[in-house]
Amino acid sequence: MKSIHILLVEDNEGDIVLTKDALEESKILNTISVARNGKEALDYIFKKNEFQNAETPDIILLDINLPLKNGHEVLKIIKSDDSVKHIPVIMLTTSSSESDVLSSYKNYASCFITKPVDVAAFIESLAGLNHFWLNIVTLNKK
Repeated sequence: MKSIHILLVEDNEGDIVLTKDALEESKILNTISVARNGKEALDYIFKKNEFQNAETPDIILLDINLPLKNGHEVLKIIKSDDSVKHIPVIMLTTSSSESDVLSSYKNYASCFITKPVDVAAFIESLAGLNHFWLNIVTLNKK
């Protein structure tokens, strides 16, 4: 069975726990790392500061409303760098604003998911996401 490394970029502790639980419940082999703000996410992705030995993620789950650098800023930086722009970035956020959706796709997000308020629906959407990216899509494993 394949496994993937997911970088979850989220500042809300409750959403971190819920997302990790939902991904683990899908019973697919995942390694999950967490960055709690935009700067930390970029340090992780570009292996700077305390993340020099970090594993390159196969997929990034990126919230929009983050401290230090917001998700849109992080997405722009990722997608403008040849060494990491191949990594799928999934915007996973509470926002459903049309401007956030348009901005995300304009900056090459792989997809945009508004977090369901209902816990069961959230778990189901992450299980589907996990299944899609692990069983259907062929990821570039540099």
